[in-house]
Amino acid sequence: MNLTIRDIAKKAGVSPATVSKIINNYNGISEKTKKKVMDIIDETGYLPTFSAKVLATKKSNLIGLIYAGKVNVDFTHPFFNEVVTAFKKAIGLLGYDIIMFSNEQFYKDNGSYLARCSHFHVDGCVIIAGEDVEDSIYELVENGVPCVGIDIELEQPKASYVMTDNIHLARKVVQHFYLSGVKAIGYIGGKKDSVISMYREQGFNEAMAQLGLIINDDWIKYGDFHEESGYLAMKEIFKTKFYPQAIFAASDFMAIGAIRAIKEQGLQVPDDIKIIGVDDIEVCRYSNPTLTTIRQDKERLGKLAARMLNDLINGTSHMKPILTDSELIIRESCGNKMKT
Repeated sequence: MNLTIRDIAKKAGVSPATVSKIINNYNGISEKTKKKVMDIIDETGYLPTFSAKVLATKKSNLIGLIYAGKVNVDFTHPFFNEVVTAFKKAIGLLGYDIIMFSNEQFYKDNGSYLARCSHFHVDGCVIIAGEDVEDSIYELVENGVPCVGIDIELEQPKASYVMTDNIHLARKVVQHFYLSGVKAIGYIGGKKDSVISMYREQGFNEAMAQLGLIINDDWIKYGDFHEESGYLAMKEIFKTKFYPQAIFAASDFMAIGAIRAIKEQGLQVPDDIKIIGVDDIEVCRYSNPTLTTIRQDKERLGKLAARMLNDLINGTSHMKPILTDSELIIRESCGNKMKT
């Protein structure tokens, strides 16, 4: 027999609202009434439905996980995988479950994230950004749904974001080359309209100017964070009369592609051209040469996103964005032999 909250209320001689308050540990109900209702619940084996709990508490303890826009790497990519894993663990410890929203068209509302959040009664969303982010993401935050972005800038009373300090990240790279006596430096970025790539290029330009280094526009090329695009970008750089002493690639995959192009040119890394990537993916340890890279603190990003989202859900507003630090991991591609 499928009992409802009304059935329990009828058996106990109280209102459905009273039963709901008892189930959800509200104050203001006498111990005698609580015992009577709980005894009936125990006798009947009644289990409150998810919908009933949501209606009673106005909370579902569900978090929407959104991969927004066009994501140019697979979700098994270490950055996505490690950040989301850290987020899932941290948000789980805070009592939430996760429901994942794709950016395929929702069957009722032409892809509105806001409608999906209402449909599933989510308490808030974590948003991981790709390229060409849909307008419906901003509809979500403008309507007051608590949201935390990872690598997407969200700033509303109930929305904020976490991101690696990409400007400082790029400065570290240029300063490391400079300290190694390298002044002729090229840059291989992601897509020009990528926020992450733009910040990394900004940091590159600022550090070059600060150190009095000349930026050669012929050595500034763009890819899409994938290996093949790094290979093609490096081939374009080799079409110029002179090649740089070093390359900063905005992703490890592009750095590995650039290394392949350098070898095809008959040159050696790091003897002829030094190279640094970003992300510290597993293959960096096994590439030939092993790849110097910038490691983002993926675990911290995920944990911060979980804590911030929980606070936004529970009443905090106008939370300032958080930028996390990164770490330079020196390996053979900069002339430093990896210690084993």
